[in-house]
Amino acid sequence: MSCATQASAAQTFSSKNSAVAGRRPEWLRVKLPSGPKFKEVSDTIRTHSLNTVCAEARCPNMGECWGAGTATFMILGDVCTRSCGFCAIKTGRPVQGLDWDEPNRVANAAKLMGLKHVVITSVNRDERKDGGAPIFAETIKRLREEIPGVTVEVLIPDFRGVWDALEYVIEARPEVLNHNLETVPRLYKQVRPQARYDRSLELLKICHDRGLRTKTGIMVGLGETPAEVFEVMDDLVDAELNVMTIGQYMQPTKMHLDVQEWVHPDVFATYKEIGEAKGIEHVESGPLVRSSYHAERHL
Repeated sequence: MSCATQASAAQTFSSKNSAVAGRRPEWLRVKLPSGPKFKEVSDTIRTHSLNTVCAEARCPNMGECWGAGTATFMILGDVCTRSCGFCAIKTGRPVQGLDWDEPNRVANAAKLMGLKHVVITSVNRDERKDGGAPIFAETIKRLREEIPGVTVEVLIPDFRGVWDALEYVIEARPEVLNHNLETVPRLYKQVRPQARYDRSLELLKICHDRGLRTKTGIMVGLGETPAEVFEVMDDLVDAELNVMTIGQYMQPTKMHLDVQEWVHPDVFATYKEIGEAKGIEHVESGPLVRSSYHAERHL
């Protein structure tokens, strides 16, 4: 992809974006969750005392995904040790250790729901040297024992760069290894203050080099420029990434970072085109795209 092509695309993006964030545009309005399948999934999750990132992060696709019988399970509790500027999950210091029955509950719930592809994510557990990684490994193991032929995607923390902890997950061999960059390097102090861009890239490269299918995602509308998004794409090509997701940032509460702009759907389509032209195998890009949206397609 030439510099001239990227510059031309950036000018097109500027003309397509809404100038400022105000009322959500029509393309971001979704129906409230409802329906018998949604209730069935909700009841199963509650009965097994599980958490989902769908509910905790107030995902706009929860109605669609739960209505289709899918959900992203969130393990290691519901309290995160980090304070990311975009995330609605509770922040603090977890008072309990690892819940070793949690992998059993996740596997049983996934079996009841008839899932063939399961996405597992977690809060950050920085108070632990292992970051809770053994629970990821045990959950993958139990899912495969309960559901023959199941495929698993994990969306993992960076484990503070403790690669011995990451090894637990690598050795469990998930079909997809996802770790989100979330934003461009310039915005890390506001968006991911306890994370490091270079560390996250290193994690993705390590996992690729160990033979895993790798995936990451970013949000746009936080004040990044198209040129910065292109630079992230270039870094991901260097890391030999397989799948990238790009979605619109939506402020979960007034306590979180403001939306700087609503990005037009045509811009997302162009990001997909450019990312794949650069060499990323698959780019899932759209206003409502989230990390696990259409995850079963990313195998």
